[in-house]
Amino acid sequence: MAQSRNPRQITTRLVDGRICAYDLAAKASGVLSPAMVCSPTPEDDVIDHAIAADFQRAYYTTLNAVVCMMPGGVEVWRSGLEPESVKRHGHRPGCVLSLDGRVVWVYRPDAMAGRDRPDQWVALDAGSGAVIAQADLQTVGHGGVQLLHGTSGQVLLDVGEGQDGSVIYRASLTEAGMDLFCYPWGDRCLIDLSPDGRQFVTVDHNQADIAVHTYPEGGVAFRLSVDAFGHDPDGAYVEWCGGYLKQDTIMVTIAGETEDAQEWFRHYQVDARSGQVRAEFDARGEDPYDVHPLGDGTWLTTDPSGHPARWSNSSGDPAAGLGESP
Repeated sequence: MAQSRNPRQITTRLVDGRICAYDLAAKASGVLSPAMVCSPTPEDDVIDHAIAADFQRAYYTTLNAVVCMMPGGVEVWRSGLEPESVKRHGHRPGCVLSLDGRVVWVYRPDAMAGRDRPDQWVALDAGSGAVIAQADLQTVGHGGVQLLHGTSGQVLLDVGEGQDGSVIYRASLTEAGMDLFCYPWGDRCLIDLSPDGRQFVTVDHNQADIAVHTYPEGGVAFRLSVDAFGHDPDGAYVEWCGGYLKQDTIMVTIAGETEDAQEWFRHYQVDARSGQVRAEFDARGEDPYDVHPLGDGTWLTTDPSGHPARWSNSSGDPAAGLGESP
C-alpha cells in the first residue's frame, strides 16, 4: 500500500539505519535534506516511524516495542509489546503521531505475532508511553496503514490480512476511551484521504477498481474499473497505491504484463469530483509504489541516496515522457 500522507507536512524515511525527518512545509523541490536525524538504539530493528512537529522527538516501532527517542540518541521511553514475539511471520507493528502531538497510535498485529490474542489498536501518551485507550480488533493482520484526518482528530486504519482481504477502521478518543468504528467491507484497501478530509480513496482487494468515498460515512461517490482507463481488465489491474495530487485530482496507477511477460505500469490523473479520467503522466518513479502524492500538487519519489525527491508540474514536467499504453 501507499505511504500515508501526513497533514502536518512532515515525512520520514529510514536512511542508512537512521530516521530522517523532512519538512514539507518548506516547499523545497528536488532531493530533500532532512530537518532532523535520529539514530535508534543500535539493537533495534526499526519497522515504522514518526516525528514530532517540533523535530524534538522521534517515535518508532520494532517487533516488540514502541520507542520514543530524542535526536541525540537519548531514549525517553519504551513501551513493550508483550509478550515478546519470537515468531517472524511478516507482522509489522505500525505507529503514527496525532496532529496535536499528544498521542501515538499503534497498530499491533498480535495474532500473527503469536500472542494468542486478537490484533489491537492502542493509543499511547506521547510524553510518557502510558496507555490511554486500546481496542481489540477482529483481524489477523500482517500490517496496517494509518491515516490522520486533518480536522476531526480521527484516525483511519487499514489492516491488511493478506489473501483474506483488508479491513478498514475509524477511531477517535473520548472520555470513555476509544470510539471504534469498522467499515462494512472486507475487500477494499485504504489508499488516501483528501486534503479537505471530505473524501477517501480505496482500491478493490482484487484490484478490479478504484472508488472514492464520502467521509466519514463511506458512501461511494464514484467507482472506476480498469476499462475506464482504456485497458483490458483481463490483462491489467489497479495498483494499491496513488492518492490525492491535489484536492480535485487523484492519481491512479494501472499495471499489467505484456504478451512477452514484461511488466508495465501507468499513472493517470482523475477528476476527484466527477470521476473523469484526465490524462496519463510520468511521475518519475522507478516503481509504481514509489510515488507518494502530497495533496498540494507535488509528490515524492525516492532518490538513489535513499532521501525523498519532491516533484511538481513545473519541476517534473509530468506532460513529458507520455507514451502509448501497451
